[in-house]
Amino acid sequence: MSDAQSRPDPYGEGGRELDEQESSRRVITLLSDFGTDDNSVAVMKGVIFGVNPEVQIVDISHAIDPYNIEVGADVLAMAYHYFPKGTIHVAVVDPGVGGDRRGILVATENYLFVGPDNGIFSHIYEDPAYLWVRDLRAVDFFLEKISSTFHGRDVFAPVAGYLSIGEDPEDFGPVIDDPVKLEISDCQVRPGGGIDGEVVYVDRFGNLITNIDTGVFWDGESLAGEDEGTLTPTIEIAGVTIRGLSEFYREAEKGRCGAHFNSWSRLEIFLPEGRAADELGAGRGTPVKVRFQLNRS
Repeated sequence: MSDAQSRPDPYGEGGRELDEQESSRRVITLLSDFGTDDNSVAVMKGVIFGVNPEVQIVDISHAIDPYNIEVGADVLAMAYHYFPKGTIHVAVVDPGVGGDRRGILVATENYLFVGPDNGIFSHIYEDPAYLWVRDLRAVDFFLEKISSTFHGRDVFAPVAGYLSIGEDPEDFGPVIDDPVKLEISDCQVRPGGGIDGEVVYVDRFGNLITNIDTGVFWDGESLAGEDEGTLTPTIEIAGVTIRGLSEFYREAEKGRCGAHFNSWSRLEIFLPEGRAADELGAGRGTPVKVRFQLNRS
């Protein structure tokens, strides 16, 4: 890593302003664990279009592991700031639907978020641009009949639709100060530059994405106490040691796991044309250690 390496901002500054686009149509994104085998996602889109036929709807993902709020929160966190400022993000991974969990509207300076109060917006609360959370209580913005099993259709979709046509967020409910927050796993930089982290997400290719970003890596490298060119990072995971970083997937030897920083500035463990998760028997929560070794001439 170079001393000139910029420390990543995991939240970014947001995409362009909506009025800087060729079209000023509002954007709504959808994220869920619904899959695409039935009509759930299409029905949510139909409800939104019923409120605002001109809105643009983008699917972030509907392949979140069923009921896995933590993964939903991670995927949303990696995606939301790439959208134009003013985008409304709807996230529905909702095992508590029909119970006493609240529906909420969350705001940052750049975006609005709609979904259940179960921790799926935990990363959003850490965004420096975070503003407030509102309890969705204004039933006039819901569908007339609300089921106990599909609030994505009956509550969250219509709320997003009304927000997209300019309804004032203040009209949806009161501000609350106790939203549910997940315990977000942070990596640790140890004296001497060692880094202790873990896998937080496994993508569809079996790549293991960790909570170690380039800024943390740079901190560890600096604490190792030697010039950059004299150090080689070693990554330890599931009993395997990976020496050095690759620039791209095929740079690593076929059949052997490699490590690099991915497009999200996260340390990622991969297996060229294979699945690192299966090869290593690793998944979310698997410990990952980084150490810096002095090169021997």
